[in-house]
Amino acid sequence: MMAVYVVAVIKRNDKVFATQRGYGEFKGGWEFPGGKIEPGEGAKEALKREIREELNTDIEVGDLIDVIEHDEAKWLGKEELSCISWLPADMELLDKIRREL
Repeated sequence: MMAVYVVAVIKRNDKVFATQRGYGEFKGGWEFPGGKIEPGEGAKEALKREIREELNTDIEVGDLIDVIEHDEAKWLGKEELSCISWLPADMELLDKIRREL
């Protein structure tokens, strides 16, 4: 069975929140927080759970943009989105996110 993942584009004050992966092949790469959908779990429930587990915070899940663990995290403005080394899956979302900011 194929694993399905969810990611959060957390927006505040015209910035989006990004996390830096702390392990594995893509260690040091930047990505949006999220994780794997567990069996029997919906996408919104999975996203709320993952953010609670990873960032110890609760979020309100808005509209779906797309369906696609960390050392550092930061808030990024539209102009800063191109200044960090994104992981390949997240790079595909950047233009959509820029239009939303």
